[in-house]
Amino acid sequence: MAWQKWSYMDHWVTQTPQGPLPPQFNRAHMDRYLKQLAAAGFTGFDTFFFYLRALEGMYGSLANFEQRLRDVGMEKITGIFTAYPSATEFTSPHERETHDRIFADCENTVRQLDGLSVENFIVMPSSTYHQTEPITGDKIKAMAELWSRVGEMTLRHGMRTTCHFEFWGAIRTREQLDTFFEYADPETVFFFCDTAQHTIAGVDPVEMFRDYRDRCSGFHFKDTHDVDTNEAYRTPPDPELMAPGVDRWFYEMGTDGGLVDFPALMREIVASGYDGWLTVEHDKADTFGGTYAEATCVAKWYIDNVLEQVRAEAAKEVAS
Repeated sequence: MAWQKWSYMDHWVTQTPQGPLPPQFNRAHMDRYLKQLAAAGFTGFDTFFFYLRALEGMYGSLANFEQRLRDVGMEKITGIFTAYPSATEFTSPHERETHDRIFADCENTVRQLDGLSVENFIVMPSSTYHQTEPITGDKIKAMAELWSRVGEMTLRHGMRTTCHFEFWGAIRTREQLDTFFEYADPETVFFFCDTAQHTIAGVDPVEMFRDYRDRCSGFHFKDTHDVDTNEAYRTPPDPELMAPGVDRWFYEMGTDGGLVDFPALMREIVASGYDGWLTVEHDKADTFGGTYAEATCVAKWYIDNVLEQVRAEAAKEVAS
C-alpha cells in the first residue's frame, strides 16, 4: 500500500498581472494552486500563520477554506508555521522578558484554528544566530522554557508544538540541538525534521531522526547541495538570500548533486513505525528561472518512483 500522507508546505509563487506573487493574491489563483497540488497527489496543506487572515477573507472562514481543500481532493490543513526570525525588544525567544508577548501571539493564532484538525503548530525556536550570539546554555534553556509553555497551551487545543531548526538559527549544531531537547519538556515540545536545514548546518538528518524519532511529529523533505563551512549562517540580515558564495541553498528531491540520503531516511521512518504526515517543501524554487510547479512535479516523481519503492521494501523487512 502506498504512503498516502504527503502534505505540501505553502511556499508557492505564481505569475499574476502584478508580477510574481503568492497565490493568496486572489481566490482564482488560490484555487488553481490547490488543484495542482491535489492533481500531484498531495492531501495535506501546511501554511504560514500570516496567511490565515487572507484565507479567511477569501473563503469566508478557515473552516470554509478547509472544506475547499476537501472539494478539490485534499484532506485538511496539517500544520501552521510561525516564527520570530528577527530579534526585537518585544519578541526574542532567548530573552525571558519577551515570553509573555510571544505566548500571547501564539495563543491568538491557535485560537483562530479552533474547530479545525490542524496537527502541528510548527515553530522556529530561535531568532537569527547573529542576533542571538553568543549562544549560551542559559539562552537555549530560555528558549526551551518558552516553547514548553507554548506546547502545553497548544496541546489543550489539540495541536503539538514542534520545533523546526534553520541552519542560520541560534540552535543549529548537534550539541545545541541536544541541549535544547534536554531542557524542553518532552511531553509538550516535539521535533520537526527539515532535511536540508540540518544538512547545511552539518547535522545528519537521518541520525537526528533516529535519535529523536519518539518526539518527531513531521518533516520538510527538501535537498541541498551545500554544507555551510564558512559561517554563512552569520550573514545579516538573511543568510538564505545573502550568504556570499551560495546562490541557492535548497533543491527539490531527485536533482543531481543532492546531499540528503532520502532513501536512508525513509527506511528509518518505516522502521520507527512513524505514521504521520510527510511534507514536501520548496523554498526559493524559482531561483535561476525555475518554477514551483516544476519543482513540485520533480519531487512528486521522486516520491512515487524512488521513495515509494524504498518504503515498500522497508515495510516488507519490518513485517518479516
